[in-house]
Amino acid sequence: MNSICIATYNGEKYIKEQLTSILSQINIDDEVIISDDNSTDKTLNIIKSLNDSRIKLIKGKFHNFTFNFENAIKQAKGEYIFLADQDDVWLPVKYATMLNTLKKYDLVCSNAIITDQNLNPIHTSFFQYYKSGCGKLKNIIKCTYCGACMAFNHKILQAIQPFPNTSIFGHDLWIGLVAESIGKVYFLDTPLILYRRHEDSLTTISNNFLTRSKRPLWIKIKSRLSIIYYLTKLNIKHYLCKKH
Repeated sequence: MNSICIATYNGEKYIKEQLTSILSQINIDDEVIISDDNSTDKTLNIIKSLNDSRIKLIKGKFHNFTFNFENAIKQAKGEYIFLADQDDVWLPVKYATMLNTLKKYDLVCSNAIITDQNLNPIHTSFFQYYKSGCGKLKNIIKCTYCGACMAFNHKILQAIQPFPNTSIFGHDLWIGLVAESIGKVYFLDTPLILYRRHEDSLTTISNNFLTRSKRPLWIKIKSRLSIIYYLTKLNIKHYLCKKH
């Protein structure tokens, strides 16, 4: 059994298309864990209307994207854990391709095709656009991980929990850097999702330029110092555990 974790909030526009793309290719004994952050639109009704026993819906009030994702992740019981956003679309070979690659690595991050809200391609390679790749310093300076493209094994699942008690940096950066610290990470160049950008996205399209953050510079610096602090704590803990 494997787990697919999704965080939702007012995702009525796209959630059905995303879930359909996922459910059509995963196994009958897999689980799709959806943590909903108190949606006020028809998101919950749409999810329930699919009437699929693999979907496990959890309701909460987090008011935070990262903590909402953590709520889904900590419920996961699968051998491998896939992350998915509510507004993207999985390409048909994603599940099988990622599982095959995960046999050799602890965490795999696939490429993606960046699209507009109607799934018209904006850029054919997320990796090329963001210069994605391994490297802790590289990703601390500028995160090139994409949570929606990630899948990882149980070793990483245990190591990333609990998430740091801060919302100053995203779950994708935390998971990626933890995996680089204790395991083997691979950036798979094959695009396996349609990464949809629209007016409600955390990353938006502005004047034909894709920007991942609108935060002030001082917040960005604070977030980098924060991730270094939490990562150092984890590395010390991991070192001491190995020593004993």
